[in-house]
Amino acid sequence: MKLYDELKWRGLIKDITSPELEEKLNKGGLTFYIGTDPTADSMHLGHLSSFLISKRLKDAGHKPILLIGGATGLIGDPRPTSERNIISKEEVLKNVIGLTNQAKRIFGFEVVNNYDWTKDISTIDFLRDYGKYFNINYMLDKDIIRRRLDTGITFTEFSYMLLQSLDFLHLHETKGVDLQVAGSDQWGNITAGVDLIRKKTGDTVYAFTMPLVTDKYGNKFGKSEGNALWLDEEKTSSYELYQFFINCDDEMIESYLKIFTFLTKEEIEDIMKKHNAKKELRIAQKELAKAVIVFLHGEESYQKALHLSECLFSDKIYELSSSDILSSFKGVPTVEIANEGENIIDFLVNKKINTSKREAREFVLAGAISINNEKIIDLEYKISKNKAIDNKVLVINKGKKKKYLAIFK
Repeated sequence: MKLYDELKWRGLIKDITSPELEEKLNKGGLTFYIGTDPTADSMHLGHLSSFLISKRLKDAGHKPILLIGGATGLIGDPRPTSERNIISKEEVLKNVIGLTNQAKRIFGFEVVNNYDWTKDISTIDFLRDYGKYFNINYMLDKDIIRRRLDTGITFTEFSYMLLQSLDFLHLHETKGVDLQVAGSDQWGNITAGVDLIRKKTGDTVYAFTMPLVTDKYGNKFGKSEGNALWLDEEKTSSYELYQFFINCDDEMIESYLKIFTFLTKEEIEDIMKKHNAKKELRIAQKELAKAVIVFLHGEESYQKALHLSECLFSDKIYELSSSDILSSFKGVPTVEIANEGENIIDFLVNKKINTSKREAREFVLAGAISINNEKIIDLEYKISKNKAIDNKVLVINKGKKKKYLAIFK
């Protein structure tokens, strides 16, 4: 399968600036860039599809450059509904360093920072050398700008398009970049850069966008959405990634396999055939989790995440350490135990796991309370350290989904 056809099959192309780009992608030899603003010191899952497509292009004979927006990050691109909070220069610099190191470690791409060529441009030079090439009516017609006109948009946000266009022009002139790749929400900024290069140099350059990756409800994966899964293992563990992928909806799983893995069409079709025959085994989800975690964190981290997952939900839980438990359940409600020996009913009420003794008794008698994966059906059960992991931690399940950690002081 040729590169362009494969990208289309994987659902990775939404818009292209010119039909001739298909042939150029298949031929190889383009120098392209993809950019991200340093709003955090790590990329998240929302970035991963973009950077995986960069590797696909690289493997097909194109040269990638990653741009970290040290300048554009100080401005912030327009959001559909409201202005972004301005980030301090100190935080932007910290984030630039973090993203640069991460990109080099995971992908090995050349990394550039647009602050390097933007910082010394004076206001007058910026307006004379670049601003005169932008027609206001043209800018107002861009989708993201048009959507903000009713609620209002600041001049700072309005200028973001010029800065991103300047990036494309600078990289075209200094590094021979002739292709920009980005998410579909950047289409207006990308085409503005294509037009700037044509007006200023007479050269033809190209661009294409990818659909934003979303869950089944249409929510994208990203920091601003409040559901970020970070690529940095210190911020999001391999276990957390494993749990996310293993719980992906069946209706999204084939799409995710195409987007997030390098598995071939034949391999994915075989996986989906086996998956659809026995969906309860979650074969496709397991293959997805393995592929992503091994790529990002390595085989050892994947095996540890797999072991944690197998133990946490079985009688093997005692094979784990208390630190394993605590790292696996970040964000789970936690209660402290001052003294052991408390009756299970009193414990559930005192720790606000159940709202009343009557409710607590109903949950226990129904087998809906478990401690370290052991169902508690004895109303006289006593809370004790000898049942705790490392004599320290108890994992309490209330029903099928609600979890609590109880820690002995």
